Amino acid sequence: MKHLLLALLSGILLAIAWPTYGISLFIFVAWIPLLLVEYQLRSMGKACKGKVFLFSYLSFLLWNTFTTWWIWNSTIVGALFAILVNSLLMTLVFLAYHLVAKRNTAKISSIFLITIWIAFEKFHHHWDFSWPWLTLGNVFSENITWIQWYEYTGIFGGSLWVLLVNILLFHSLRLLLETKDKRLFYKRIGKISFLVVLPICLSWGIYTRYKEEGKPIEVVALQPNIDPYEEKYSLSNEQTITLLLELAKEGVTEKTHFVLTPETVISQGVYRLEEISQDKELAPLHTFLEKYPQLNWVMGTAIYQVLTDKSKIAPQSNYNPRQNYWFNDYNSAFLLNSFGIMGFHHKSKLVVGVENMPLQSVLKPILGDIMIDLGGTVAVKTTQKTPSVLSSLSEEKVAPVICYESIYGEYIGQYVKKGAQFLGVLTNDAWWGDTQGYKQLLSYTQLRAIETRKSIARSANTGISAFINQRGEITSSLGYEKRGFLRATLLANDKVTTYVRYGDYIARLCAFVGVGIFLVSFLRKRSEV
Repeated sequence: MKHLLLALLSGILLAIAWPTYGISLFIFVAWIPLLLVEYQLRSMGKACKGKVFLFSYLSFLLWNTFTTWWIWNSTIVGALFAILVNSLLMTLVFLAYHLVAKRNTAKISSIFLITIWIAFEKFHHHWDFSWPWLTLGNVFSENITWIQWYEYTGIFGGSLWVLLVNILLFHSLRLLLETKDKRLFYKRIGKISFLVVLPICLSWGIYTRYKEEGKPIEVVALQPNIDPYEEKYSLSNEQTITLLLELAKEGVTEKTHFVLTPETVISQGVYRLEEISQDKELAPLHTFLEKYPQLNWVMGTAIYQVLTDKSKIAPQSNYNPRQNYWFNDYNSAFLLNSFGIMGFHHKSKLVVGVENMPLQSVLKPILGDIMIDLGGTVAVKTTQKTPSVLSSLSEEKVAPVICYESIYGEYIGQYVKKGAQFLGVLTNDAWWGDTQGYKQLLSYTQLRAIETRKSIARSANTGISAFINQRGEITSSLGYEKRGFLRATLLANDKVTTYVRYGDYIARLCAFVGVGIFLVSFLRKRSEV
């Protein structure tokens, strides 16, 4: 019963530390109960892998359920998959720590837990079932004054901080339970407290001294507030464009350089890539842009491309059996100005089970067509290998970041390496309803501003649209389920931060060390036998 309560406590602490409702400080002690359970079971000297698995799975299941239950609002199967499978993956990583800890000293096993967990988080950013929502470094997204040093480390610096403090506190508690030496315990706690306070103080110093830099650019973000379950597919493209233009006419001035619309705001009928520039539905936009020759309109839309050349058929391509042709289905953004369409970006980070089904040949016969439509057509979305930067006539460059892409720090850095001077986030969070889903995604976006030191304009269909400065502060926002626009002057710069330059170097180093310890541990065991 004691172990059960401790496992429950870890899960609850992890959950109540999480943004946007939580208290971040709890994250520094959240792992301690679970680590204590594992240590006590291991100390019994009996085969206890099953118990470690069950108790850790319970902890991670609670954490995943309380923080990401809102996926249920858009897809039941997707929610079950994300929560149950992600909890399982976390459990397997913790079980690997248990196995290594049985063969190594406390110091080596502690290093292994830190490095293998961060390696897992990094892996979770890249494989087909990518779901990095609960990366530990995300936990400080509501405490931006604590983590201004993310411009050097990215979120994995935060993960390292969290795990290191938890493990040091755990070993201090373990020694207290074994030796009853309170004086030593308090001394160790004092030193560990310094490890918590010092990064916050350093961050505060960076925060107070940082001066925003760049060229002033006026940007308007539109928030049409179209209900995706009731209105989105009942409104024609012409009606949607009319609504967007009504908002733009109120918000745009002679100084406005960019207008941003939400993700897939145009999704009826779906534009064909080869024909979109001549599509008559866009005529009102062309007319509007003629009045504002300096204006660049960044539009989120669903687009498809018919593949007449069979050699271009890719694993993400779709087949239309009724009309017998292959096509690519894109969740896209394009830049339109008085000279026409100046470029496209196709969303490259897809939501598993919603926009993408990995291992289709295996899973589709079992699950069927479980994916819901979060764009334009019910089909596997096609991606591009690297992100595209969209440029205005005056060479101002925006990163068109589409929804889920905004939680991938190193990926966002690729936009900056290609010359992006500010980030334009296009999203449609309405599928999740009024839950923590859209709030967390906005909160995580603040981390991208710090990592890249880029200003951010965010256009969200039903909210929250926002402007974020280079320190990660939300300077203005338009609330949930409100129709309107935001206008602000952002600073666009060419700065390349340490994190952008080197990416997730902490995670790569951790992967090398963690895998090395794991292999040595079991090779040594085998040789001893």
